Amino acid sequence: MNRYPPIAEHGMVGDLQTAALVSSAGTVDWWCTPRFDSPSIFAALLDSERGGHCRLAAEFPDDDGMTVRQLYLSDTAVLVTRFMAPGGVGEVADFMVPIDSSAPTNTHRLIRVARVVRGSLPFALTCRPRFDYGRASHTLSRTDEHSVLFRGPGTDLHLQSTAGVALLSDGSDITARFTLSAGQAAAIVLTSAASGDPLPPHPSLDGVAEALETCRTFWLSWLRSCTYRGRWQDIVNRSAITLKLLTYAPTGAPIAAATMGLPEQIGGERNWDYRYTWVRDASLSVRALIDLGFQEEAHAFRRWLRERIEIGGSVSADPLQIMYRIDGNPHLTEESLDHLEGYLGSRPVRAGNAAADQLQLDIYGEASDALIVGGDIGAIRGWKALSGVLDWLADHWDQPDEGIWETRGGRQNFTYSRLMTWVAFDRGVRAATDFSRPADVARWTGARDAVFRQIIERGWHDKRQAFVQHYDTDVLDASLLLMPRVGFVSPHDPDWLSTLDAMDEELVSDSLVYRYDPKASPDGLRGSEGTFNLCSFFYVEALARSGRLNQARHAFDKMLTYANHVGLFAEEIGPSGEQLGNFPQAFTHLALVTAAMALDEELEKAETGPRHRDHGHPATHGLTVPDESTGGADARG
Repeated sequence: MNRYPPIAEHGMVGDLQTAALVSSAGTVDWWCTPRFDSPSIFAALLDSERGGHCRLAAEFPDDDGMTVRQLYLSDTAVLVTRFMAPGGVGEVADFMVPIDSSAPTNTHRLIRVARVVRGSLPFALTCRPRFDYGRASHTLSRTDEHSVLFRGPGTDLHLQSTAGVALLSDGSDITARFTLSAGQAAAIVLTSAASGDPLPPHPSLDGVAEALETCRTFWLSWLRSCTYRGRWQDIVNRSAITLKLLTYAPTGAPIAAATMGLPEQIGGERNWDYRYTWVRDASLSVRALIDLGFQEEAHAFRRWLRERIEIGGSVSADPLQIMYRIDGNPHLTEESLDHLEGYLGSRPVRAGNAAADQLQLDIYGEASDALIVGGDIGAIRGWKALSGVLDWLADHWDQPDEGIWETRGGRQNFTYSRLMTWVAFDRGVRAATDFSRPADVARWTGARDAVFRQIIERGWHDKRQAFVQHYDTDVLDASLLLMPRVGFVSPHDPDWLSTLDAMDEELVSDSLVYRYDPKASPDGLRGSEGTFNLCSFFYVEALARSGRLNQARHAFDKMLTYANHVGLFAEEIGPSGEQLGNFPQAFTHLALVTAAMALDEELEKAETGPRHRDHGHPATHGLTVPDESTGGADARG
């Protein structure tokens, strides 16, 4: 077995409170429970020896010609790993029944079902849990040959099997071997629970089949709310399911990714914990959720966000901080888990995130937009809290911050941060007017216009003929691909098209997009990184809105080839096309959805409307597209 399978060689299953990764070799090598941000029980992805895993797979010598394929049952989160050999064909289905409830629970079940459809196959089970990121020892006790209990600090893990799978002790771990013939099945059930909770009922094949159907029905029913009917239905559906799997149902808070510590560069130090809720990421998802038809999910997050604003309590005493735990707790103390070797030796492995106390002023724009879009600004109390935030921002917007990419190289006057403070004031002025809310509209309007003038005067670089990363550099930054989307500039404005051309030359590599050049703009960290999937999809959207449809469609189709075998994306694409960073990343799947919808919309316009635009090579643009007014609150594409 490969000690460290490629990051992309995984599918994800979950129950809306926690999630597990299953490799294409049939190994659960990542599972934190009872919450996404709890310590791990299985973390072999971060240390193949100390991390812990649970493997259930057909067992054949390497020279027996077995082929393995992994897939999802269509439009569900049921993951199937299929084993095909000369002597038989079988599979392992992994799933967790969704707990779509506002009540958190300590009890979570990961069900693994082995079955054979042709011939016969031998299967092997190895279960080696390692509690608290592999730092804590555990005890093993046995109820009978089909039921054992691993007990760690504060957490129990019950392992139960159906008839025919005898669980054998291997020190404090468990193994099993069994053979299935065509038409036969067996199951193991892993149940995590609070220490001392009662033994779960013993599983039966009929009960497992019923649970599988419940899981399948949930996803098919949930996806019926999706209103997208465009050209990329399958991948958009998969992204929607992934975003749902990464949302903590009791609070409606989405996490950035299911994992922590997976590197942006193999052997490098850019290894962060993404199991938390970023205000920026989650706020930008609201529009995509609404456009996809998932009103309930959008409303749940906005409720969570309003609570953060009303309650306050950030570490820095600012109205908001950039990220929180999924329950809204603002404390995310960062520690290095030095006992873990890291994925392929990528150290340090970090749990928690010290960036939580950074100043990133852009979050106020994303949060304001999320709360105001669709008119869901809440009750009077909610408006009072939001207007208080905007009053605070009017006093604090004109200062350096750490920026969207959470650099650790010192504060700068980042253009993207200014852009989103412009959004905050712009949306606040609109809401106060549209909903007749009490507010210091004149002050907000003045701040909005001051931000606009500052960006035009200081964020624009005459020599580069482009908007740049911050006021004291000529470095480009892909976050500014959002300038047209938020309405700051028309997508056909000459200054915007010039910026897009500059990004084409400097940040784009075969349709893949870097965030920025860390060599030209040091970020306080060693090493490099790959192209950023989020930015690559933002690039597609920007191209489409700017009328560069052939280029946009090519870039989008190219990006889709980097999805893994089950349609999932990590954070980045490395120099050899490998997926890097935490996996799967919600922001990437969010951006995929918005890119698909934008490209669909613009293609429909081109196919049904007047053919007055050239949709070819970007060099022709700006010549055939009528100029539109530049910048500001009244220039929207």
